[in-house]
Amino acid sequence: MGLERHSFHEKRVDDRIAVFHRTRAIGPEGRPLSLVIVDLSVSGMMARCDIAFVPGVQIDVTLPVIGVHPARVRWSLGGRIGCVFCPALALDDYYALLMSLTQAA
Repeated sequence: MGLERHSFHEKRVDDRIAVFHRTRAIGPEGRPLSLVIVDLSVSGMMARCDIAFVPGVQIDVTLPVIGVHPARVRWSLGGRIGCVFCPALALDDYYALLMSLTQAA
């Protein structure tokens, strides 16, 4: 029986690319955060974070090439957060970001 038969299966709009990038973000009330981005797409990311968030809060993530970009937390579980970029990244910025992350590795 495949996962698609279960209600928890999530169909993503965009494919995610596995990355490993340590970065900073600003959380609610201006709180500084340390993140490790572990996957990335044009529309969002998953990151490791020591702080649990309520879904819906906005954080401002520092991304290479792009700079600070807003993201809304969709879920937070077990030291990980899933975020959607608001707005989604422009394709040329996304490709430049991926290039910078793969060259840094």
